[in-house]
Amino acid sequence: MRLEDALFNWLQIKLVEEGRPEDGAAKETALFFEEILKEDHGLELFAIGKVDDTMYHVTYVKEGKRKTQMYDREAAEQLLVDITANPKYNE
Repeated sequence: MRLEDALFNWLQIKLVEEGRPEDGAAKETALFFEEILKEDHGLELFAIGKVDDTMYHVTYVKEGKRKTQMYDREAAEQLLVDITANPKYNE
């Protein structure tokens, strides 16, 4: 999995985890992607940085260098929207 894809997947599930703190599966999945980012991609730190009207800025540190990857806000939030809209996941 490419770094950009792993960061996007982590961002999506992190937003679900924050939006649904009681959702144990979201927490486990977020931990899974954190492990991929650390072990497979060598990231030392990563976090959601700036959020504006159209983008999420994910900052990370790799090999001592701080970088930022930007993702479309609507795309990043879509998983949370889909889960929240599905009654099966809201019982």
